[in-house]
Amino acid sequence: MKRVYINNKWRFWQEGQESVVTEVRLPHTSKEVPFHYFHEKEYQMVCFYERKINIPAEWKDKRVFITIEGAAHAADLFLNGTKLSEHHCGYTSFKTELSSNVLYGQENTITIKVDSREQQNIPPFGYVIDYMTFGGLYREVYLEVKEKAYIEDVFVRTDIDSQKLKYRIRVAGKQEVNDRLYLRSMLIKDNQITELGVEEIKEDEVELSRYIENIKLWELDDPQLYKLKVELINKEITLDDNVLDEYVIRFGFRKASFEKDGFYLNNKKVKLRGLNRHQSYPYVGYAMPESMQKKDADILKYELGCNAVRASHYPQSHYFVDRCDELGLLVFMEIPGWQYIGDEEWKKQAVDNVKDMILQYRNHTSIILWGVRINESSDDDEFYTRTNEVAHELDDYRQTGGVRCHKKSSLLEDVYTYNDFVHDGKSPGCEPKRKVTSDFNKPYLISEYNGHMYPTKAFDWEEHRVEHALRHANVLDAVNSQEDIAGSFGWCMFDYNTHKDFGSGDRICYHGVMDMFRNNKLAALIYACQQEDDTILELSSSMDIGEQPGCNRGYTYIFSNADSVRMYKNGNFIKEYTSADSPYRNLKHGPMLIDDFIGNQIIKSGEFTNRQARILTYALNYTATHGYGKYPLKVLWIAIQCLTIYRMKPSEVIGLFNKYIGNWGGTSTEYKFEAIRNGKVVKTIVKEPMQSMHLETNVSHTQMCERSSYDVSEIRIKIVDDNNNQMYFYNDPVSVKVEGPVELIGPEILPVRGGMSGVYIKTTGKEGKACVTLGNAQVGYTSVEFNVSVEETVDL
Repeated sequence: MKRVYINNKWRFWQEGQESVVTEVRLPHTSKEVPFHYFHEKEYQMVCFYERKINIPAEWKDKRVFITIEGAAHAADLFLNGTKLSEHHCGYTSFKTELSSNVLYGQENTITIKVDSREQQNIPPFGYVIDYMTFGGLYREVYLEVKEKAYIEDVFVRTDIDSQKLKYRIRVAGKQEVNDRLYLRSMLIKDNQITELGVEEIKEDEVELSRYIENIKLWELDDPQLYKLKVELINKEITLDDNVLDEYVIRFGFRKASFEKDGFYLNNKKVKLRGLNRHQSYPYVGYAMPESMQKKDADILKYELGCNAVRASHYPQSHYFVDRCDELGLLVFMEIPGWQYIGDEEWKKQAVDNVKDMILQYRNHTSIILWGVRINESSDDDEFYTRTNEVAHELDDYRQTGGVRCHKKSSLLEDVYTYNDFVHDGKSPGCEPKRKVTSDFNKPYLISEYNGHMYPTKAFDWEEHRVEHALRHANVLDAVNSQEDIAGSFGWCMFDYNTHKDFGSGDRICYHGVMDMFRNNKLAALIYACQQEDDTILELSSSMDIGEQPGCNRGYTYIFSNADSVRMYKNGNFIKEYTSADSPYRNLKHGPMLIDDFIGNQIIKSGEFTNRQARILTYALNYTATHGYGKYPLKVLWIAIQCLTIYRMKPSEVIGLFNKYIGNWGGTSTEYKFEAIRNGKVVKTIVKEPMQSMHLETNVSHTQMCERSSYDVSEIRIKIVDDNNNQMYFYNDPVSVKVEGPVELIGPEILPVRGGMSGVYIKTTGKEGKACVTLGNAQVGYTSVEFNVSVEETVDL
């Protein structure tokens, strides 16, 4: 009953370069790469990881296992030169028993051969792939020591209608123990233990059911979690000496169901609003530890306001899903693959991947749907009959889905999951269910939208960035308007490295609502505005007149989830906007179009009658938004009245436009916006000509702690003006200086893209204080201090 992590002191080398050996720590990438403009073959290699381990003599009568959480993408495991196992999936773990081959009381050598090349007959390989499949031992490795008989697996399900806890226990090695064996189980909540009884083991697998009083449900806004502890004992009355093994599962009481008319959680209808997530990071690909995996879940829930995430296109870190369990973030988990279906050997591995995925992840309460179809693949009824059968056999608690990009597809899954890319900025945000699904009586879910339809870089011009945001709003609004669509997952959470066949030629797909460092693009605010915990207030424009074609104000939107937003111009109140002013009727907090730059200033001037002032205000505001050119009849009629009834000259109207709207060459204008909640100003933004710039940081955590492995902290960087407005066209580099028991991931001279960048700081195994200084002479220097601790761990 012991777990020992062995993530340090690994020797690493590439095949053919045995003389070049480095000591590394796990998680580890086979090759650190540049941010962009690199060839994917740089990390595609056969490489080796080797570790010396002293196995205690007292383990001789035990059973010793090693678990490798992630080896991309095929791995052979050797102990003291003898091959013990192999694994052919880079996204699931594999466990190997070492007991018979261990030299007890002596030094042992574990060697793991990892093949990160894409020329393998395993999913997702076989054709092109729209994401890089980074290599290495990129997740953690640990040993487990068990008695001869041990608990191999526990699978938990809940029935909230009957308040039943159901759990299936599988025991291994029962035949090797002469004693009668028992299972003792208990429920733990808030340090309160409820005994669930003791059962004698008759078979290797035991199915139990218990009624639980006063259950607290796992809800999106209050994800109550319990622990089920199962002990394997050799006496009917439990003493510490009698416990042979224990297995602890964390879970929540919940009911998740996709129905014909949508998705239900705990019998309440919920519209899923999520994003797709890859597990990659700049420089190190997949190789990030616990802290960064959990941080992504926090970003999705708290910063982006999502209630769901699709783990595209493969099973992702347990640390990430653990955090989703804790946060109440729903997960759509799927098998590895991208469009291509291979031969029978390839398909067999895909079916094995379904099995491994479900067995390894099925106790995560947050997972509500299994993806058992290769993403965007063609129909293959024989193959997908097998994947669905395996899924339902191993988990009768969850439904299956299968992501496709064509309509009226063969539907063997429980949910028709479809990538809807119909929206092009003008067409409807999504197609109705009836036009897509082949079985209207089954549930329907949109698994991707936008993405490649409108790639957007953080440093694109303003109109492009705004259009990107509005496209996300358009789809969300359309999905919310259709009751029989369970929800949608936008493509995607952040930009990601991709192959030469995709992206912008620099090996990046700029499809994210965030950049690769998880800095917001404007589109991220569409999602952020749908949550209530943090007040959002931002403008779609810098309000610099030269950013708009023809120097018109153009379409400017307020992004906010406040009760209202007050707008001021040069200190004068113009208008107060609420969500009722948004054209997005199906979003709780949709973008609000600024349609007034004048307010009652013309009326207050006293130069015109009230009626004349009103029609002039309307015409000038229309021109500010839509520009000169084809006017509607209402504006043309106003123009005629001004020329004939009020005897105004065209030069007078132009003068009024310059005075009240502001135009090219005119005096710069100060705009102020106040977010109001419960009658109070809770956030303010000011748009005026910048006077100075500085570097702003957002640090994931400054208390860094090594536990099972090293820790990483993320520093997100923005260059902002004296009013904290992002400087989107600032692209000069900043330097990074690191002091203390940490090291930098990536370059010391950091490019800034779109006024944003990021830094990852990694612990080195030593304790103490660390300092990271960032900046340059123009924006100044900012220092971030860290406290680094190392928990005492067992090493071999």
